[in-house]
Amino acid sequence: MTEEIEVWEDLSGIPADPPKMRDKCSRCKRPSVVCWCPFLPSTPLQIRSRIVLLQHPAEERRCLRTAPMLCLSLAPGTCLVYRGKRFPSNRHDGLEGILKSENSILLYPSKEAVEFQNLPLLGSNDDPYNLVIIDGTWPQAKAIYHASPMLHHLKQVKLVSAGISEYVIRTQPTDGCLSTLEAAAQALASLEQRVDIINVLLQPMKALCTFQLDHGAVTHQSKEFRIKNDTYPKQIGKRLERLLRQAEASNGNIS
Repeated sequence: MTEEIEVWEDLSGIPADPPKMRDKCSRCKRPSVVCWCPFLPSTPLQIRSRIVLLQHPAEERRCLRTAPMLCLSLAPGTCLVYRGKRFPSNRHDGLEGILKSENSILLYPSKEAVEFQNLPLLGSNDDPYNLVIIDGTWPQAKAIYHASPMLHHLKQVKLVSAGISEYVIRTQPTDGCLSTLEAAAQALASLEQRVDIINVLLQPMKALCTFQLDHGAVTHQSKEFRIKNDTYPKQIGKRLERLLRQAEASNGNIS
């Protein structure tokens, strides 16, 4: 009986009101102390091209994501976001027309993809490019692509020599994989013929990484790097193992 009384006394000391939540920024939805909005461009970037993000529903729930940085950095109407696992659907108003446009291109590293530098430059009187990007993890992006036949008919483009991702608080599959923001920044720099776009767009992401590392996060190496250096604890699939072997053989031939 004494023990029960002690338990009830402990429970009675718990405050009835919910704990006070941290203040959040109304724009980026991040806690105010780690808000990255001050690192957005003072004036949203004006671009000719239009970014069309096909976003997996799970991305919206991630606290560490870069798509909002892209949307807030660009002028209104130049970054459209459609959510789902299959595109287009009845609730994706206007998307089917965009995907049917001759000037719509899909950023996807398929065998048929061409390098950005090989795309024809558009004249001032030409309709701008619609750059379609799948926003999600690599498995999610592949699933969306295979579930969306209309994407297969788009001209596909790829980034070459993209470098190693600076989004060091998230693990990438390979050293050449980039976050949504980084991929969009490099693609826009090529389409708009403006190298300065990359640095401007990446500022909030770099700030986010700094905040996270200062609050206990650690730098993430890619799975490829960790596997090569025997520091990746998970077993890899046969397909990824085969791709890594091909990459190593290719590097050996180049040298």
